[in-house]
Amino acid sequence: MKVLTAIGARPQFIKAAPVSAALAAAGVSEVLVHSGQHYDHGMSQIFFDELGLRAPDVHLGVGSGSHAEQTAKMLVGFERVIVRERPDWVIVHGDTNSTLAAALAAAKLQTKIAHNEAGLRSFNRAMPEEHNRVLTDHCSDMLMCPTQSAAEQLRREGIERGVHVVGDVMYDACLRFGALAEQRSRVLAQLGLAAKKYLLVTLHRPYTVDSPERLGRILGALGRAGEPVILPQHPRLALRLREQGKSVAGNIKLIDPVGYLDMQQLEKHARMILTDSGGVQKESYFHGVPCVTLRPETEWTETVAAGWNKVVDADEQAITQCVHERFWPDARPQLFGAGDAAQRIVAVLTSAQRSSATS
Repeated sequence: MKVLTAIGARPQFIKAAPVSAALAAAGVSEVLVHSGQHYDHGMSQIFFDELGLRAPDVHLGVGSGSHAEQTAKMLVGFERVIVRERPDWVIVHGDTNSTLAAALAAAKLQTKIAHNEAGLRSFNRAMPEEHNRVLTDHCSDMLMCPTQSAAEQLRREGIERGVHVVGDVMYDACLRFGALAEQRSRVLAQLGLAAKKYLLVTLHRPYTVDSPERLGRILGALGRAGEPVILPQHPRLALRLREQGKSVAGNIKLIDPVGYLDMQQLEKHARMILTDSGGVQKESYFHGVPCVTLRPETEWTETVAAGWNKVVDADEQAITQCVHERFWPDARPQLFGAGDAAQRIVAVLTSAQRSSATS
């Protein structure tokens, strides 16, 4: 069996690492194709170095651009590679433009598609990621769901064939690299931080940072937190801060983007995490750190139901209340599998391939 794995952005590097390792362990041939959606060292190469991902077999070098321009260039690039490599499966991860482009290219070429992290919905069509998720799910042959609720959402949309609840590969990565992060990362010492004595914040989605009003309200609440706030600057956030002429309060420390291992340490030892990232919401739950979601909704409704995630949008009063009050329970149910999602994905694909070969 031969698979082509499409990656292009930071979350996909994390998700691909355990799956690629499981494919190699099973003797499956993998062609790794990097779209170039995230291309600078802090958002790309450092993750390959830290996660042990081998260099991509193909780098499309698409770079930045409008959604239409970027997706179109990726679609052309992925199509050419799929035609040349003729994989049995194309594996796509998550909800980025790279995900959608690779899925569309495969669908047009009648190549089977496996979507890891299928069934997630924010129900906010103002988010480009929501369109990417829905379209990718509806053209995929195998839908690898991280939770049972994701599978139930697919059923409500009429998708029942090829649906498998496998767990979350980001939990696999967290377990696999957690000890390594403790050994190698020096980020707390470098930033002069004490464990559980700071807030960690991430902001990157266009819905959040492109609005001066929304971003201003969030930064205003953070500036009144009364404790250190660590804010790694995604390139989009850094650009918008410059464009909007915004300054931050003295308790907010803007830092460059960090690699996976440093981010795990910052998350694990934070007192609380505030974010607009779906992946960071999950990682917060993995580490047992309460999370405040700075969006009007979340794809990870299980974390909200468990009491460990509060969805507050850009409401300054609600953000302040969450920062100063305990809202989370003692119990933290296991929601995202047993840390073997990657092996389960590979087992599903190899079983399907054997079945098609004998039919």
